[in-house]
Amino acid sequence: MLDREGFRPNVGIILLNQRNQVFWGKRVRSHSWQFPQGGIDRGETPEQAMYRELHEEVGLMPEHVGIVARTRDWLRYEVPDRFIRRDARGHYKGQKQIWFLLRLLAQDWNLNLRATDHPEFDAWRWHDYWVPLDVVVEFKRGVYELALTELARHLPRPPPQRNRFLRTDLRCDADRPDQPSHAPVSAPHGLELPPGGSFDPDPNTDCRVASAPRQPAS
Repeated sequence: MLDREGFRPNVGIILLNQRNQVFWGKRVRSHSWQFPQGGIDRGETPEQAMYRELHEEVGLMPEHVGIVARTRDWLRYEVPDRFIRRDARGHYKGQKQIWFLLRLLAQDWNLNLRATDHPEFDAWRWHDYWVPLDVVVEFKRGVYELALTELARHLPRPPPQRNRFLRTDLRCDADRPDQPSHAPVSAPHGLELPPGGSFDPDPNTDCRVASAPRQPAS
């Protein structure tokens, strides 16, 4: 199904893991890597096509992902003649795409490149968000850059790395006039110390910091 200008309606999928890395698939029997993508069938909405392609190419179901955002308008790229079948030349010009940004809600083992009898990929990896721009085939690079740039502002922030031995809301002794600087210091409520650890004032900042058990001198 082509539009009047010779572009086939298509969806592209940027799938994120919890670290905001993107799924990157290697096409079967090829050294070419790309995002999942596929054509929109007659009567399908872009969202319906996205879920179908998601299952056909990477084996995921709708409950395995959450939609974060999508591009507002069609993004187009032309395919060089050498990549077009001879019988389609003169009619087929390229792809026009709606891109979806998805968050993976399931585990990596739910990914299945053999979900159908006609797999698109034979290998996959997680990549940092912008890396695909450096390695995608040249004629797709422009539309990849447009899609990644438009959707980047919707990137969820990864959860902060939590330090189980230190809280960021600790107060300095200077803020507690009722606490003499020479008095024994106990751990604030809710702070977990490592086994054998103590909770001592930092002599440089006069703030309370958790310290690990002291090691005997060698």
